[in-house]
Amino acid sequence: MKKASSEIHVFNSVSELMRQLGHTAPLHPLVALINYDNTKVPFADVGEKYSLNFYKISFKTSFRGQVKYGQGYYDFEEGGLAFLAPNQIVTVSGEEQTYEGYALFFHPDLIRNYTLGNAIHKYGFFSYAVSEALFLSDKEKKIIASLFDAIAKELDNNIDHFSQDVLVSQIELLLNYSNRYYNRQFITRKTVYNDLIGKMDAYLSDRLDTRKSPLTGIPSVQELADHLNVSPRYLTDMLKSLTGLSAQQQIHHHLIEKAKHILSHTSLSIAEIAYELGFEHPQSFNKLFRQKTNMTPVEFRQSFA
Repeated sequence: MKKASSEIHVFNSVSELMRQLGHTAPLHPLVALINYDNTKVPFADVGEKYSLNFYKISFKTSFRGQVKYGQGYYDFEEGGLAFLAPNQIVTVSGEEQTYEGYALFFHPDLIRNYTLGNAIHKYGFFSYAVSEALFLSDKEKKIIASLFDAIAKELDNNIDHFSQDVLVSQIELLLNYSNRYYNRQFITRKTVYNDLIGKMDAYLSDRLDTRKSPLTGIPSVQELADHLNVSPRYLTDMLKSLTGLSAQQQIHHHLIEKAKHILSHTSLSIAEIAYELGFEHPQSFNKLFRQKTNMTPVEFRQSFA
C-alpha cells in the first residue's frame, strides 16, 4: 500500500498519462480512450491526488472504491457518467479500485478550432462534483456505450485528413446525449430536488431576515451552493430545469420580494432599505428593482399610498 501523500501529480498531456498508466502512446496525441473491461488501470501508481490539463469523461458501469472530489467521498458502486474539466484535483481512495466501463481523455487543443471549442462551456456538468454524477437507465447505458465504442473504433483507425473532424463530432454527440440525460435526471428526481429547493428557500428567507441585523452583503451563488452542499453549476442547471430560473435569478427574486415587503410595511428610506438588504450603493438596488419590476422602489411604494 502506498503511503499517503499530499503531492499532486499534474499531467500536461494525454500521452504522459497513458505512459504513466503503462499504456502505449495513443495514435492521436490529443485523445485516448481506455476500456476498463479489458485492462487494469493502476491509478495507485499515479498517486493519491492528480490533476489533468485536459478533459476526462468516465463511464463506469461498476466501480469498487471511492473517489474524493472537493471535501466529500463518493461511492461509485452503481456506476455512472462523470465529467472532469482541466486543472481540477481528484483524490482516489481505497486499496485497489476495480472498474468496468470506459474513460475518454481529450486535450482542449483537439477542439480548439471547432465550434465545440467555444461551446464546451455550455456543458455545465464539467463543473459538477463527482457526487453529482449522471445515473443512467439500462437503455441510456446502451446508447452511451455505443458512442464510446464508436470513438474507440475511430481511434483504432489510421489517422487521415478526416480523423479529427470525426472524433470531435463524436465527442460532441456524446456531450449532447449527456445533456439530454442530465435534464431527464433533474425531472425524474424532482421529489429529491424539491426538497433541495425547499432548503434553498428557507436559507434565503433566513439570510434576508433584516430583523436580525442588516445584511453583510448580498447572498452569492457560491454561498448558496456551499450551504446546500452542491456545486454552483449543478445548482444553477437543476434550478433552471425545474423552475426556469438560475441560482442568481432565484437570489434576485428573494431579494426583490423582501424589498417589496419592506417598502410596503415600513417608512425606511430607499437608501436605508438598500443598505439593509446588503447593497453597497442605493443605485445598485434601484437598478435591480427596476429591472425586475419595471418600477422604481419609490413608484412601487407610492402604489400602496
